[in-house]
Amino acid sequence: MATHARPGTSPTGRRIPELEPAVVREWQAGGGELVDLFTRAREQLGGVAAFRLGPRPTVLVTEPQAVQHVLALHPDRYVKRSHRARLLIGDGVLAATGEAWQRQRRLLQSQFTGRGMRRYEERITRAARTTADRWAGYARTGEVLDVGEEMRRFALDTIWRSLTGHPLDPGTERELMSVPAVVAALPSLPADSAAAQGAVAEDLARIDAVAARAIAAARDDEPGPEGPGLLHVLVEAAGTRPEYTDRLIRDELVTLLVAGHETTATTLTWLYLLLDRHPAARERALAAGAEGSPQRREAVQALVHETLRFYPSAWILPRCATEDDVIAGYEVAADTDILVCPYLTHRDPALWEDPERFDPERFTTPGRRPTHPGGYYPFGLGARACLGLQFALRESTALLEHLLPAHTPRFHSVPEKSAYSITVRPDGPTPASLAG
Repeated sequence: MATHARPGTSPTGRRIPELEPAVVREWQAGGGELVDLFTRAREQLGGVAAFRLGPRPTVLVTEPQAVQHVLALHPDRYVKRSHRARLLIGDGVLAATGEAWQRQRRLLQSQFTGRGMRRYEERITRAARTTADRWAGYARTGEVLDVGEEMRRFALDTIWRSLTGHPLDPGTERELMSVPAVVAALPSLPADSAAAQGAVAEDLARIDAVAARAIAAARDDEPGPEGPGLLHVLVEAAGTRPEYTDRLIRDELVTLLVAGHETTATTLTWLYLLLDRHPAARERALAAGAEGSPQRREAVQALVHETLRFYPSAWILPRCATEDDVIAGYEVAADTDILVCPYLTHRDPALWEDPERFDPERFTTPGRRPTHPGGYYPFGLGARACLGLQFALRESTALLEHLLPAHTPRFHSVPEKSAYSITVRPDGPTPASLAG
């Protein structure tokens, strides 16, 4: 597929195997999900495979060494072209590229290291206790709850406290429900950017209004009852970094709202749906150790990791080749679209024993999971891996340590399908009652 070598190199790779056009036409005629086409490409052609949905081939990457090559070893050769959520997150760190991305990531990275995380530990715990108290009320009254909505509410409360120092109040919660509404609408929005913007204009206006109020409060040095939040760090940066305009601060705020609650809420919803089908996994986690013990925490974290194996935070990671290269022995031409797919890597039987089985113990038993970093990467890999990895794991674990011993949701119905957008989410409501 390569046509021009990088200066001083001579690509010696093979041509990437390409899915037969008849297979693509059959998939298109059947109206299948994109993941179905990806699965066929991986099964028929292996961990580096090509297919055509237009005049140029797209390359699917799922093989661990190829994944590491693209995401971790050569991020300068494989770059983000445009983030799918740009109309929502603007120039936030998820969508930024080049030097702008480097500056923005450096500022935020210190907030999500071990030292930075300690600032948010108590806020995470308070959000978990708030949810636990609400679930205790549901258990007493028998009220039906929606597990997905509850997980979204918890995750939104957690990130809002961390950003502003305020617990999530009902009015702000209602307005911020526009964030998941826009995320859910992204796959079906018109290709024209103006038309896409118009289709979700009301939701974007509500999000902008919430962001403007929060930024104004931070600029007026009005910390919430839990102290200054991450938003204050962004506002303070504007004093010495002129690029941090109100618009960029808004974009970072919305980016952190999206990344900080949508993926966590989806992961926790899937986890409860999986535990509904595999109740013994909950019992094993609780039996691993006493409340608060390292053994129980490890077992609870394993539940989260196994859920992320099935449903990674981002199921595809799009990149574009900036120059000719060789991936895992295959030639790739400059300007080729690359789709790295953790969803399929995590379900590869060559890497994972019985991959369709929900088995959290593969994350607590030595030798049960791939050792190659490209074999498990639910938050990405390399320089552009998710900044909030530790935050997401901590908040998920904190909530489960409160809820798992006390309640077992009994689902009245469960979604029959998955919806593939930025995340893979259950395609439908998740009503349940609570049993102690």
